[in-house]
Amino acid sequence: MSSSPQDKAKTPETFSNLKVKTPPKNSAGIPGLTSVIGQVSKYMNFADALKVSRKLNQKGGFDCPGCAWPDPDDERSMLGEYCENGMKAMAEEVQNKTIGADFFSKYSVDELASWSDFEIGKSGRLAEPMYLPEGATHYQPISWEEAFAKVGAHLNTLDSPDEAVFYTSGRTTNEAAFLYQLFVREFGTANLPDCSNMCHEASGKALSETLGIGKGSVTLDDLYKAELVMVVGQNPGTNHPRMLTALEKCKKNGGKIISINPLAEAGLVRFTDPQNPLKLLTGGTRLTDVHVPVTINGDVAFFKAVLLKLLEAEEQTGDVFDKAFINEFTHGYDSFIEDLKQYSFSDCLQISGVSRDVFDVVFDLILNRDKIIVCWAMGLTQHENAVDNIRELVNLLLLKGSIGKEGAGTCPVRGHSNVQGDRTVGIWEAAPQKFLDKIEAKYGFKPTSEHGYSVIEAIKAMYEKKAKVFFGLGGNFISAVPDTLYSAEALSNCNLTVHVSTKLNRSHLVTGKEALILPCLGRAEKDYQKTGVQIQSVENSMGVVSSTKGILEPCSNALISEVAVVCGVAHATLKEKSKINWLQYQDDYNLVRSDIEDVVDGFDDYNSKLKQPSGFYLPNGARIRQFHTKTGKANFSINKLPSWELKKDQLIMMTIRSHDQFNTTIYGLNDRYRGIFNERRVILMNREDMRVRNLQEQQVVNIQSEFKGVIRKAEQFKVVGYDIPKGCCATYFPEANMLVALDSFAHTAKTPASKSVIVTVQAN
Repeated sequence: MSSSPQDKAKTPETFSNLKVKTPPKNSAGIPGLTSVIGQVSKYMNFADALKVSRKLNQKGGFDCPGCAWPDPDDERSMLGEYCENGMKAMAEEVQNKTIGADFFSKYSVDELASWSDFEIGKSGRLAEPMYLPEGATHYQPISWEEAFAKVGAHLNTLDSPDEAVFYTSGRTTNEAAFLYQLFVREFGTANLPDCSNMCHEASGKALSETLGIGKGSVTLDDLYKAELVMVVGQNPGTNHPRMLTALEKCKKNGGKIISINPLAEAGLVRFTDPQNPLKLLTGGTRLTDVHVPVTINGDVAFFKAVLLKLLEAEEQTGDVFDKAFINEFTHGYDSFIEDLKQYSFSDCLQISGVSRDVFDVVFDLILNRDKIIVCWAMGLTQHENAVDNIRELVNLLLLKGSIGKEGAGTCPVRGHSNVQGDRTVGIWEAAPQKFLDKIEAKYGFKPTSEHGYSVIEAIKAMYEKKAKVFFGLGGNFISAVPDTLYSAEALSNCNLTVHVSTKLNRSHLVTGKEALILPCLGRAEKDYQKTGVQIQSVENSMGVVSSTKGILEPCSNALISEVAVVCGVAHATLKEKSKINWLQYQDDYNLVRSDIEDVVDGFDDYNSKLKQPSGFYLPNGARIRQFHTKTGKANFSINKLPSWELKKDQLIMMTIRSHDQFNTTIYGLNDRYRGIFNERRVILMNREDMRVRNLQEQQVVNIQSEFKGVIRKAEQFKVVGYDIPKGCCATYFPEANMLVALDSFAHTAKTPASKSVIVTVQAN
């Protein structure tokens, strides 16, 4: 009997041999080198590994498919411009084995779904298109022409274009992303949910409202020159390891670093550059000057406490705030100050969970500095009040005049390598009318101005059978989204699910009535087209657009590029109705970039600029104190404290990544920086919380959440005592995603509240 979609979506509820050690106080170094060597030697061919290490993130090379951290504009390391997790990403994508018809003939969908995510990902590179007919138990081969025709047939039998959902992963290049959204809009819908909806959508909303641009305002050079860097709700040692090099340069130049996070992460304690022999011998560089163990979702309360004390000092001395900047460039100061005075410093500090001693150290570091950069990630963006979190950070920067000058500004640290670029070139369910008008002027069709589905809305539409086709350009949708069991049923309600991927993942096993897996080239592989090997482009976290060009031969002759996939689907679907010659674009990507230049602001002379070794910066108003807001100025905002209260037996849970993980990709079973080995089904708890519940180390428990009367359960987790604030706990995703309610999301942004889930823990 076939497994249910919900069973296929869940990670196996089994244990490995859990080992727990004391978390290290240093990052990278020899253990990082050892980890890289282990991954590369096991999963890659030596010759490929050598080529990759020489060209990864180098000028004229190819962009790492991992995180979006920028590369230096000037000189880059001759030993390699990559990190431990970057090489793990390459070992995952450039695997030394392939899977195709024989593999899928041997293993049924049900059997594959019983594997762990680690086992699924390491099964090999996808080598040919695969099709799962209705009622079938095994995927079978299909030609590209048949696959495109099948997608087109399903799309053309829909009652409305809005019955299709077109998802995008952040690894998709600018060229593929632009063509994809263009096809979707010509098809007749704006249903373009993407991974931004689940991570930094709240950042975009908050920054657009306050500063007039949904991107950060700093450059890599600013980080080197900052007097103070605040790293909030972020774990760069695991998620953006090359950021540690930038923080080390900041420290070398006299800068100070504050880390604000419920967990003290090893990467921010001390960093040992594995490419520097002297650092390996001397033990590296201490990074964090003070760690602030804020309670989960206590960030607004903590920053209000800081703002109140700054206001007190300003009223005493008159030289704490940058009044010249405030008067010339900001709006809403008086209303902001009036609201701020309604709060009590002691109440805010108590809610934040931070001691007065720690607060005083932080306050002294902020008080007399104005070259301040605030960096953040999903520790701030995945709460119901996520937009408020970021707006409060902006308030601090505005008071200090720390926007639009050297060494100061906002730094939302994006996750996937081109998630910011995809939004720039049009992957947006709520694109501005100006962009849509340019498409109409260029191509002669009128895109709908109605907003499409975000990720959460798309899941609901599929669940309610209002959407009948799901098309995913990259990513592992079912493992990334919240409310796993609900989302699995939603996907299974579709008539057709399609996934464009480099390797197998769990989303390929939670299918509609029919399913397609369309394998594409990896970032490191040469993209042969009629006009030669193609160059593509990506945008990093700091708004730099640069080229990326594969260097390895494709692992299979049956692979095609994401650009070719989009062109093939568009041609098969729209046929003679289209006003666009889709097939010309796959022959020459210069044509795609010429179109982007005509439609997207900031891409003048795109093809020429892309030849610059370091790429080029896109315009950024906040960087030069031009604030494109409704008021024409940078806006102060009024933000409330989050309103939730734990009952006696409840904890507030956040989902986190392990060090052997990037997004939903599992590289291994170790979380070296937290001292957890061989296991992912763990819950990190404060030892006092364990004591009052009579829980022991490694005891098996079940976790339960309740939201608006709906109970969700995740079973078979082992307890690990950890240095986390009392009343808080942490679990890895995707294992705990089933506890996150689909209806619990950030106001105005709809990012899932995966970092503030109220739970109870029961002994198994």
